[in-house]
Amino acid sequence: MNPELLQTYDHYLYALVAVVGTGLGVAGLQWLLCRSRWAAWARSLAGVAPPFINIIGVLFGLTLAFLANDTWSAHDRATNAVFREADALRSLVTLSASLPEPLQGRVRAAVASYGQASAAEWPLLARRQSGAQVPERADALLRLLASRDIANALPDTVHAQMLRKVSDIQGERDQRIGLSQTHVNPLKWLGMAFLGWVTLLSLAVVHVDNARAALVAMVLFALAAAPTAAIVLIQGNPFQPPASVSPAPIAAAVHGLQSAAPVWLPALEKPLAQKVKKGS
Repeated sequence: MNPELLQTYDHYLYALVAVVGTGLGVAGLQWLLCRSRWAAWARSLAGVAPPFINIIGVLFGLTLAFLANDTWSAHDRATNAVFREADALRSLVTLSASLPEPLQGRVRAAVASYGQASAAEWPLLARRQSGAQVPERADALLRLLASRDIANALPDTVHAQMLRKVSDIQGERDQRIGLSQTHVNPLKWLGMAFLGWVTLLSLAVVHVDNARAALVAMVLFALAAAPTAAIVLIQGNPFQPPASVSPAPIAAAVHGLQSAAPVWLPALEKPLAQKVKKGS
């Protein structure tokens, strides 16, 4: 298997391991209770009080809840970063209305150029990579706004606000780049897997004198735990399916410039419309 491919989509492999491993654990314990040479010894362990399961079950549930919270929190932060980046782009367009032509057109063209490159970066984010054009266009936008011509044409407060918006854009992009590099933490999930195994053992021991009841209890736990863990794992990268963050807010923010500057933006209409469609 390609190591790079495995590193990019490692969370899908962990999800498969969680489902298959849980099923094998249930099958192995049922074999131990019914068909193995140690079945008689296992039945001698009868007598463990059923409430004992609650202690380990709560530990397992809390561990899985914390891991799920980490994953969904990363997804929320990525979504917020995209919307804030789009909002900063729209703010630059609004603030540039104070500029005379041709400076206003140059600023809006630079904003559109950055937005197009940013929206086109999404396939790279899904592969835990980033585009070289995006920082270049962000730097070009910053140099333009920091130029003497722009500074002389704007009030100091408006000019300072525009520079802050460019800094915000760069910061939000860095945020989503960092989140796209997120990998599954093996130690965290190993701890959860261990607690899941101990919970299965507890169910088997509590029902050791009734093989059918033990099987039903373990299968019910497996049906609750394995799919839940898999759902959390496959959302390890917020920029990969099935719940990937969309670039539509950024693409829409730049696409909206068409009505404000139809002279210099038509060339961007087709690729941005395709990107909005792909991201929706």
